Amino acid sequence: MWRRNGLSIVLVVLTVLFLSAQAVTGWNVHNEELAQHGQAALGFGAYLTTGHFSSATFENWESEFLQMGMYVLLTVRLRQRGSAESRPLDPDEEDQKLDAGPAPWPVRRGGIWKKIYGHSLAIAFLSLFVMSFALHALGSWRARCDEARLDHLPVPGFFEHLFSSDFWFESMQNWQSEFLAVLALVVLTIFLRQKDSPQSKAVEAPHAQTGD
Repeated sequence: MWRRNGLSIVLVVLTVLFLSAQAVTGWNVHNEELAQHGQAALGFGAYLTTGHFSSATFENWESEFLQMGMYVLLTVRLRQRGSAESRPLDPDEEDQKLDAGPAPWPVRRGGIWKKIYGHSLAIAFLSLFVMSFALHALGSWRARCDEARLDHLPVPGFFEHLFSSDFWFESMQNWQSEFLAVLALVVLTIFLRQKDSPQSKAVEAPHAQTGD
């Protein structure tokens, strides 16, 4: 179990650990804000249903899924000479060997099933992005409404908030950082190495070698 799934297990544990830490610290921050306005503190369970928590959570998930979905699509056609994150410049250099074992069911079925399966990774990432974007927008609006009530200001409508600078500032500060991180990975793998990592070229590989 560990040998076959260790990477996924560790990543799930880290995700749950840091999401839990975000929830606890966000709960404390939100209650501090309520106290400053003379409002009663929320219980932890009640906090998890607030816009404060959902906005912060899905704002980040949204940018992550956008990053991965766009990266999957961009690397289909685009190349970067010398990067371990790029397909080789020469199609003949690509390893076409397949592992032993039966092909996945959609491939064996063929037709529309194979076509959909051939794009299923991008479809999945972009679907997760759309879902996260919608939940971020809803959570952000609810959080803004709560803030307006605390400050005795008019509560904005959903679409008013959706097209506001505040909402897009939340998104853009994450989107730009995600693409910067991918750019750093693509460029740094041209010149730098990490022994035994599948994200790196072999230590002995020349800088001009493209692909892992």
